[in-house]
Amino acid sequence: MRVVTKFGGTSLGSGDRIGRAADSIAKAVEDGHEIAVVASAMGSTTDELLDEITFEADEADRAEIVSMGERTSVRMLKAALAARGVESVFLEPGHDDWPVITNEIGELDVEATRERAEKLADELDEVVPVITGFLAQDHLGNVTTLGRGGSDTTAVMLGNYMDADEVVIVTDVEGVMTGDPRVVEGARNVGRITVDELRNLSFRGAEVVAPSALSYKSEDMNVRVVHYQHGDLLDGGTRIEGQFENLIDMQEQPLACLTVAGRAIRNRPGILADLSDALQTEDINIDAVASGMDSITFYVDRERSETAETLLHERVVDDDTLSSVTVHDPIAVIRLTGGELPNRPGIIKEIVSPLAAAGINIVDLITSATSVALFVAWEDREEALRIVQEEFDQ
Repeated sequence: MRVVTKFGGTSLGSGDRIGRAADSIAKAVEDGHEIAVVASAMGSTTDELLDEITFEADEADRAEIVSMGERTSVRMLKAALAARGVESVFLEPGHDDWPVITNEIGELDVEATRERAEKLADELDEVVPVITGFLAQDHLGNVTTLGRGGSDTTAVMLGNYMDADEVVIVTDVEGVMTGDPRVVEGARNVGRITVDELRNLSFRGAEVVAPSALSYKSEDMNVRVVHYQHGDLLDGGTRIEGQFENLIDMQEQPLACLTVAGRAIRNRPGILADLSDALQTEDINIDAVASGMDSITFYVDRERSETAETLLHERVVDDDTLSSVTVHDPIAVIRLTGGELPNRPGIIKEIVSPLAAAGINIVDLITSATSVALFVAWEDREEALRIVQEEFDQ
């Protein structure tokens, strides 16, 4: 197999751990696999270097300074591989074979990077390249960086462009866990997870794989996360499946908007469960929920709206703190889904402004980690969809 493996800072945090990493690479090479390595800075070196920049420094100087962490790691790991008889070379910005290129505005130059990565892949049967993660180089030879989670991005991106069979992220966690083992008892490893599931966890605080990296994952390329103590690069951990899809989708059937009003309803523990349970008794699916201080709104299929209104009204009558239930229909919902939405400043304005200019009223707008749901009147749906597609489907 052709494998790109990334070792995180913790997995390279000491000489012993670098030796362990080199052992796992040497074993994979001995077993006949083609290996390319991406290395993060040892331990928390990057953060420590950043903390020491207490003076005025431009971006070019900052990039050069923080690059020293990764530059040290690749030299240490290359030396450890040499001691094990593995032919390797370290690659950093400035090297003739350096693969990751950015353009004049700091964005990845896909064409140049792909071309260099393909050339690097052709030489994997002769040598193991040990590549600095996080770093890039512009066309003038200046050091640039890929931002937070940049080493993950380097690994998955190069895995894609080098036509790797698998990318292995070696880190200090046992893959993806069912919960934080520091908080909950009985947390266990999840053997498989989709990119859609993981990107939502990642954007909400799960530090497993940087979401920016997952945008480079292809359908056919495996990505796995393993613990640095595991020792076998090609087994165990959590397998990440699928690939990101940027979608603009409009639901074909109309929805109804049911709003329950009540005094300080948001401060009532269990109220959402009580109202949801009422709808569940008749198998009414809830498409979306929005809440305010004094109201909770449910979106359900329009053809089930009368039954839903009756059930919610019964709860209102039985509860002195609830005031009323109202129904607004028909409603259309347009959803934008994409792994990069959270990293796109001004995304809500980009949606709202052109719709407002066209005189289309937004009934509701609900966001999640990686999607935006836009609710408009049914009669406005086609015009709203056209506008959204013109803005984002590019």
